[in-house]
Amino acid sequence: MSVRLSLAVETGGFSVPDSGRIVVFQPLSDLDLSALPKERLLIVQPFAPDHIALAGQGYDCVPELPADERFAAAVVLLPRAKALARALLAKAAGVCDGPVLVDGGKTDGVDSVLKALRARTEVSAPISKAHGKAFWFDATHSDLADWQGAAAQVEGGFQTAPGVFSADGIDPASALLVAALPEKLGRNVVDLGAGWGYLAAAILQREGVTALHLIEADHNALSCARKNVSDPRAHFHWADARSWSAPERVDCVISNPPFHTGRTAEPSLGQAFITAASGMLAPSGSLWIVANRHLPYEATLAEQFVTVDEVAGDNRFKVLRASRPRRHRR
Repeated sequence: MSVRLSLAVETGGFSVPDSGRIVVFQPLSDLDLSALPKERLLIVQPFAPDHIALAGQGYDCVPELPADERFAAAVVLLPRAKALARALLAKAAGVCDGPVLVDGGKTDGVDSVLKALRARTEVSAPISKAHGKAFWFDATHSDLADWQGAAAQVEGGFQTAPGVFSADGIDPASALLVAALPEKLGRNVVDLGAGWGYLAAAILQREGVTALHLIEADHNALSCARKNVSDPRAHFHWADARSWSAPERVDCVISNPPFHTGRTAEPSLGQAFITAASGMLAPSGSLWIVANRHLPYEATLAEQFVTVDEVAGDNRFKVLRASRPRRHRR
């Protein structure tokens, strides 16, 4: 995107206002934003690892759009989730008093977004580069309020939001994991990668749980979890699960970890969750994890734990239980 952004600014097609703040929605931490005035940017990034990295680079960074603030211009980096992309465009148009620059790759659905916007408002000629497009429109002449989208409610009365994992219903892997969990998990439990709270709600129904820590990198998903899990034993942490530190050793970790970024499978994500879980567990603690059957987690589990068993599964998923983290062996 940085190439397309630079071209848009340098050709003069996208006119950066001389004053006023510019809001940028969901840029990745390695994105080059140097074509824009850094001191006037507000970055909206709800994903904790990118948020932390961008803040570390000196950007003014928030997890969600502040209320009652207007902006001179906006930049929207399209996510792959169609509902989220439209919601971000609606937010940008609703808070901006100038141009809105839209950028995305072909795999992000930029062509369909461009077509849909052309049916609603006047849009610039697109800049095509690096397997994507950038274009812009005037927010003052564009009403996209109906694209905002509303929070959805799925089976069980759980609330979700556009773009969060499993927004349309309960994830079947998580359901399989819940069915396999024993009645007793221990007193202190961690839900690593908690999403919108389905696993947490089930964990809190188990006997003897006195504290449950929900760790989730997506601020939007965690906001849903706060609504779905009102139990006072629940503690919510917006953080990268790979680096979060528990306040004390815990008895059990439950996880349905992510295994891809974008469209590319990255088993190393789940493997990092396993390593993190091992580090926060008490000597007799256990990890319960669900994964797609093809993912190679067993070797990492064997490195980190004394005992590893497959306790449930089907042709798509496997539920693995790992006990006694090796870091405690003497």
